Amino acid sequence: MTLDLKNYQTQLAQLVALPSVSCGVASWDMPNLPVIELLANWFKDLGFNTQIIPLAQSGKANLIATLGSGDGGLVLAGHSDTVPYDANRWNSDPFTLTEKDGKLFGLGATDMKGFFPVILAAVKPFLDTPLKHPLIILATADEESSMSGARALAASGKPKARYAVIGEPTELKPIRMHKGIMMESIRVRGQAGHSSNPALGKSALDAMTHVMNELIGLRSELEFKYRNPGFAVQTPTLNLGCIHGGDGANRICGECELHFDLRLLPGMDNEELRQAIQNRLNPIAEKSGTDIVFSSLFEGVEPFDEPAESELVKVCEQLTGHSSESVAFATEAPFMQQLGMQTVILGPGSINQAHQPDEFISIDQVEPAVKIVQELIRKFCC
Repeated sequence: MTLDLKNYQTQLAQLVALPSVSCGVASWDMPNLPVIELLANWFKDLGFNTQIIPLAQSGKANLIATLGSGDGGLVLAGHSDTVPYDANRWNSDPFTLTEKDGKLFGLGATDMKGFFPVILAAVKPFLDTPLKHPLIILATADEESSMSGARALAASGKPKARYAVIGEPTELKPIRMHKGIMMESIRVRGQAGHSSNPALGKSALDAMTHVMNELIGLRSELEFKYRNPGFAVQTPTLNLGCIHGGDGANRICGECELHFDLRLLPGMDNEELRQAIQNRLNPIAEKSGTDIVFSSLFEGVEPFDEPAESELVKVCEQLTGHSSESVAFATEAPFMQQLGMQTVILGPGSINQAHQPDEFISIDQVEPAVKIVQELIRKFCC
């Protein structure tokens, strides 16, 4: 089958034209429902049974579109949202798909609205052939912020299938591992006072220096204890990202807050590490006489590891001609695994273009992506 590139561009242009920014900052956050409804109509027109699932947040929804029935089957998954953007740094309108030099520019073109027209093109040869196992399309909400869409699916226990491929931009190389992500906050509440007499207050900044020393020590311990040669950065990471506290040189600091980021290797557990951190904070609070509040900036994503010997990994390696790899960014893959599916991340485009001004997908990635998806459908559904 020869790809109808014009149709691909038309569909991607319509998706890009619908803003669907997902962000923890309320002034940036947008509904994704218009994108979900457009996708639902397209898949319904092809004979899929479509289900739009509203989320608790207004204007947010997931889509499950199913062709065929029975057990097993294949999920093709993608998120329908994008990151925020700065239009002043773009050389074209972020919401108008623009072709130049063999590239299609637009917000979400590669991360990851461009995967859905790939699926739509790939399924056409199978529409008139009964499938032995179902083909299920997922479009999720809020992957770029809270991952509330994937969390809701995992909590509901659906969809059920045997295999899942998430079409994040991997340059069509199969990915079977990524690190987890945690973003945490520590707030120290002391007592302000005149700086001329330390007895008049309890310095939150002094206590925070002990907190930071504990975290730096923990980082060294984690780097010594855990290592995975499958990653470019082989150890867990802990980054002290930003700190705010105090209001003047002549006042004892009454309050201080630190935000930090942790990236755990497969085999490590986010919640266990949170408890380990809490255990280190308690003695500091007691000794300093301050109140130390440890909280998460978002729920976090667990590390992902699909065994190298799993059938899906082997098939994807054969179809692409590439050995499976790892990536540094987090995805919805752990939630697909929670649903009991072998999971691989594999899609067109490069992560190097994601979250950037002038985001683009290379046209030469599209037809190979369609062919790979067709072979996956043929292998796991026919």
